[in-house]
Amino acid sequence: MSELSVNHLLGIKYLNKKDITLIFETADHFKEVINRSIKKVPTLRDTTIANIFFENSTRTRLSFELAEKRLSADVVNFSAGQSSVKKGETLIDTVNNILSMKVDLVVMRHPNPGAGIFLSKHVKAAIVNAGDGAHEHPTQALLDSYSIREKLGDVAGKNIVIVGDILHSRVALSNIFALKLQGANVKVCGPKTLIPKHIESLGVSVETNLRKALEWCDVANMLRVQHERMDISYFPSIREYTQQFGVNKQLLNSLDKEIVIMHPGPINRGVEITSDVADSDQSIILHQVENGVAIRMAVLYLLASKIQ
Repeated sequence: MSELSVNHLLGIKYLNKKDITLIFETADHFKEVINRSIKKVPTLRDTTIANIFFENSTRTRLSFELAEKRLSADVVNFSAGQSSVKKGETLIDTVNNILSMKVDLVVMRHPNPGAGIFLSKHVKAAIVNAGDGAHEHPTQALLDSYSIREKLGDVAGKNIVIVGDILHSRVALSNIFALKLQGANVKVCGPKTLIPKHIESLGVSVETNLRKALEWCDVANMLRVQHERMDISYFPSIREYTQQFGVNKQLLNSLDKEIVIMHPGPINRGVEITSDVADSDQSIILHQVENGVAIRMAVLYLLASKIQ
């Protein structure tokens, strides 16, 4: 059996193209499993996985938990909000305490970029980065690419635009790495204040006119404006942002082709996309959610098989 070139999933930038292909092929198998009447497989029956979330997350945590349970793993959930972290316990102490319970894999979300990398050097378990600050969110990028592959047949050669708050988005960075690795053409679009200065060094181009970006692309991945990460105002008002960078049905219908709309969630309906776009036939947002479980099953299975 082929195996991943890495022992942890810390970021897309540590993967190669073969790793992505292997994850997708494994996810194809698990997608078939989760569409059966009996949705569980005993694959990880003797594996214990800890979900450690130092930041609030509903969708990602639920998706990982569902993936773990579908694989029959034992699951420990740890939320830092109600923990000794508030009393000053360090990250390593927290994780070592959890590992002393004989945990094999740790799924971690943390507000500090690089937290997963730091942890992987100090503990014996396999680490899956479920988002570290505004740095990376590898499983989201994998499920996004997987959803594009499912809808369009292949990612290579496709034109993908990522629209919105690129500066604060770990989803944008992981997506850029994943899409470029698979041979897609990538543009970013948003207010100049929300585009990182050296983004072109990643091999992407910048387009500040939304209409031009949509006319160019096959797929538009619409990001949420991350107010919680903003310490200053990056644009005059939400209303103005929506007028310039929001997608509504009228705009979609005025294009001379049909493009695919994606969103990593949660959606600010009426800001980055209107409800009639989110719920339209061009949107694959709910497919992304379903594919998220299959992708996370694949990642956990492939990493666990390296521990055994």
